Amino acid sequence: MEKRRVVITGVGAVTPVGNHVDEMWNSIKEGKSGVGEITKVNKDDYPVKVAAELKDFDPSQYIDRKEVRRMDPFVQYAVAASHMAVDDAGLEINEDNAHRTGVWIGSGIGGMNTYESQFETFQKKGYRRVSPFFIPMMIPDMAAGQVSIALGAKGINSCSVTACASGANSIGDAFKVIQRGDADVMITGGTEAPMNKMSFAGFASARALSLNEDPNTASRPFDKNRDGFVMGEGSGILVIESLESAKERGAKIYGEITGYGSTGDAYHITSPAPEGEGATRAMKHALQDAGIEAESVDYLNAHGTSTDLNDKFETTAAKYVFEEYAHKLPISSTKSMTGHLLGAAGAVEAIISLKAINESLLPPTINYETPDPECDLDYVPNEARKQEVNTVMSNSLGFGGHNVSLIFQKYNE
Repeated sequence: MEKRRVVITGVGAVTPVGNHVDEMWNSIKEGKSGVGEITKVNKDDYPVKVAAELKDFDPSQYIDRKEVRRMDPFVQYAVAASHMAVDDAGLEINEDNAHRTGVWIGSGIGGMNTYESQFETFQKKGYRRVSPFFIPMMIPDMAAGQVSIALGAKGINSCSVTACASGANSIGDAFKVIQRGDADVMITGGTEAPMNKMSFAGFASARALSLNEDPNTASRPFDKNRDGFVMGEGSGILVIESLESAKERGAKIYGEITGYGSTGDAYHITSPAPEGEGATRAMKHALQDAGIEAESVDYLNAHGTSTDLNDKFETTAAKYVFEEYAHKLPISSTKSMTGHLLGAAGAVEAIISLKAINESLLPPTINYETPDPECDLDYVPNEARKQEVNTVMSNSLGFGGHNVSLIFQKYNE
């Protein structure tokens, strides 16, 4: 069976560096950080003092106020970004195409805000005061469910929960749905809203978060003085569809998704496999799926969390995959600006990868000051760089040993 070509026709995002794709991309180009002091919980209760929070997000622009109260923030973010993406794609979902239009949106931890607040209510007032909407507000699949309801998409409806690889896995899985002919259009990506007491407590206890109190330097991927990731929140959503569907609609095309690699470390619940073995295989599988050679990749959008082991082993993995070319390949981590959006990270970075292709611009890794001998590649330090970009690989790696690589290419007839 011949594989169908799959293109991207719409994008939407709410992020710490902008509540719209254009605003986000302008911030990325300028090397503007979305990291600041924590405001959504009492930062004095934690050793961590900074985070990448959304600013001035108003869900009522996209969702009826009554419905807003029945949605955890992670769902609100996804619904808002989905509306943006569908509008951007000029996609009208109606009786003729609803059953061929699906939704696949991932989340790493789902409705933690709802779980936390309702558990506090339960402790203080008993089960009768727990909201009847507690479960459908909390479960990670509800972003996909609510987007389907809001937009009338009746095709396959699913959710990948693979920690920080959730958004990337969702895009890859949705890509395969279209490629094999089970849908014509998919609304896909990731979403996360972890700005709550238990999320900060859990990640801080795991010693995963940066203890650097300076918002301007806390997220510093590949820098020798990195000390952990900066937690972020938001959502990235893409409209992807078969090339035939896009042409029939006369849709603009941002690019083509051509490769998807997904592997498991089978090693440790939080630490990556030594030498980036699992990431190496995911990257190679994505290249093979796309049918291209490693030297065809013009830019690597790295997972680049600003943690010791991730950055070191991802660098090693790049050397295994790209060999000598690794030293010529531009690599950057946009988490230096957005923070780490957990299950939404791969989706937001997919959009950034497409913008890099469309504008021939390499996003920078900001806050890069002190080279690390174990991270010795070209990380596009501190300033964006003009360069023709035809092919991008984007990596996402998650707790549990989940490794994902996606390949996006400039669309050509």
